[in-house]
Amino acid sequence: MSRATDDAPAATAKSSEQKKEAATDIKGAGRESLIGKSVTINRPRAELFAYWRDFTQLPSFMDNVERVDIIAAERSHWVVKAPAGKTVEWDAVITEEIDGELIAWASVEGADVPNSGRIEFRDAGERGTIVTATIAYDPPAGFIGKIVAKMFQREPAIQARRDLRRFKQLMETGEVATAARTSQQFAEEKN
Repeated sequence: MSRATDDAPAATAKSSEQKKEAATDIKGAGRESLIGKSVTINRPRAELFAYWRDFTQLPSFMDNVERVDIIAAERSHWVVKAPAGKTVEWDAVITEEIDGELIAWASVEGADVPNSGRIEFRDAGERGTIVTATIAYDPPAGFIGKIVAKMFQREPAIQARRDLRRFKQLMETGEVATAARTSQQFAEEKN
């Protein structure tokens, strides 16, 4: 009986040669930054793929994504939070799609943050599905912009890890755990 491995995505390798090899399938992979994250989710692959493929649902677990507008079946417009209360926007097109297995995309010319990547869904036997996100992007203002984004917790590598964790929570429990409280809840606790 073979088991799917949960090895970290090759894009996270320390060797630059391994990173280059991992990037060969990503359009625009020559970008400045390449990240990869994986998570195992105890849900069927088809269910996870269908939820993710409806891009308008992504803000339900992607903290920095304000909204995704569907322009056409293969094209969408993204509005994403950036440091200092700003937002960045871009249009993205699907460059490859294998139903139930893979969604690959690339931003179109003129994007505030040029990016591309892929989300892969692989069976993990009785444990559910391994979801792997690999993203290549050019941070605004280069290295300095990347540092600023990290300081404000808006850097894509940080967000990818958190977003996958929230996706897992949402798909396995039906909600995303949060410590946030409404002002009404806070007032009720004080009384």
